[in-house]
Amino acid sequence: MKHEFYCKFIKPDPLLDHFVENIGMFHNPTDKEKEVVVMPDGRVDLFFMQSGPNEPFNVFLIGLETAPEQRNIPSGTLAFAISFRPLAVEYILHTSIAALLNTAKTLPDDFWNLTPNDLTDFEKFAQKVSQIITELLPDIVDERKRKLFDLIYSSNGEMSVKDLSERTGWSSRQINRYFTQQFGLSLKAYSNILRFRASLNHIAEGKLFPELNFADQTHFIKEIKKFSGVPPKELSKNKNDRFILLSVLKQK
Repeated sequence: MKHEFYCKFIKPDPLLDHFVENIGMFHNPTDKEKEVVVMPDGRVDLFFMQSGPNEPFNVFLIGLETAPEQRNIPSGTLAFAISFRPLAVEYILHTSIAALLNTAKTLPDDFWNLTPNDLTDFEKFAQKVSQIITELLPDIVDERKRKLFDLIYSSNGEMSVKDLSERTGWSSRQINRYFTQQFGLSLKAYSNILRFRASLNHIAEGKLFPELNFADQTHFIKEIKKFSGVPPKELSKNKNDRFILLSVLKQK
């Protein structure tokens, strides 16, 4: 196992749950590039990465994605990552990622005072970044935003903008302005990504028909293909474990 490409994920302390979905690692110890397809998942990723002991240490922030992208992970690559929920963008990272839609930006290599030495032990890395994030937790979070994301996640993106507006006491116009300015896409577009991601759980179980609120089978296939690049049947086969997100779900 350790001589093949592998990944591992740790759930954060419940205290961080509104801001962090998981902390993960990716390692390609082989002598070949690993071809993967990155699919939209509604998360914002902060990566600390090194492609070999003598290669530069890189830190970069990846914004939200709306389309699948094929990437090649170089031989020897070791990457530790924090997958943030969108609420963390404002309250932990103190930035906007609207300009990072479907792209990334490089951060200073001393970001959060982490170094290549922090990539030697995944569990210790997870403990260290959890402590850093805990210290960055805000005293106050806008209750409308907290409730909005709770509802979006709990409904797998299936709650309408109108219903979300009524449940949070926040106008649809204000919500969409917040999403566009902060994340670079509309609430509806983000909700569609979460519905796709929830569908991956069903596809991982071999269920190739819509379990969620899609208009019909044709709509379901179209949406899966939009976000993965392939129809449900091909996605389910996951040839060569290209679709990492699906591979992780199948391991559960």
